[in-house]
Amino acid sequence: MSTDSTQESKTISVPVYNRDGAEVGKIDIDPAEFGGKINRQLLHEVCVMFLANQRAGTHSTLRRGEVAGSTKKLFRQKGTGNARVGTRRTNKRRGGGTTKGPKPRDYEYHLPKKMVRAATRMAILSKLQDHEAVVVENLDLPQSKSDKGAPVIKTKEMAKVLRALQVHGLSTLIGTISLPQMAAEEQDEARKKAATEARDTHNVLFRSARNLDGVKMMPVSDFNAYTVLRQKRLVLTRAALEELRKVSK
Repeated sequence: MSTDSTQESKTISVPVYNRDGAEVGKIDIDPAEFGGKINRQLLHEVCVMFLANQRAGTHSTLRRGEVAGSTKKLFRQKGTGNARVGTRRTNKRRGGGTTKGPKPRDYEYHLPKKMVRAATRMAILSKLQDHEAVVVENLDLPQSKSDKGAPVIKTKEMAKVLRALQVHGLSTLIGTISLPQMAAEEQDEARKKAATEARDTHNVLFRSARNLDGVKMMPVSDFNAYTVLRQKRLVLTRAALEELRKVSK
């Protein structure tokens, strides 16, 4: 991650590649579109929140009142020559209860939405500044049809593209355009057809990448700071990058 957390950086020039790894253009990005600067403390707080919200919180230990065993004093207090003892349920004895052990709890909490959205933009900016983001013209993979007309999913085609982009073998997050969210009854036939095609294309890409080790694919609308920072490389389609720039304004 870039160490500059106080001053705005100059315009970032990001090359655009095709699926064969050849450069076909450049995109100039103003850091102000993604917040302009990186606040490490905010990124830390948002990532901790995300991880805390993933915890199941089902851990549980038995206290001395919950373990099996008699509550009778093991032997009398004086006259035996032994150290004084009480019940066999005490935490000092093997098989006894646990003192102040964890109990089921809910770890979930939420920071203000503006902070979370700002952290996501900062995470993307850090990838751009550190040259860990790759922009590809598009990810339309060559497709063939089975005898029943269903698309044939080939992971090797996606692996070939990632290898050409020099990110194969690295943990990679692939960002695509957001899927249409409109209700079916609100769409006319043309828009419904376009939404269906977009979902089918995303499904093919997702199924082509899901078996690649370390590769994660999602629409940019689902990005969060932790997911972006956790992966070593960020691969964006040109359309996905333009969507991020548009939302950030």
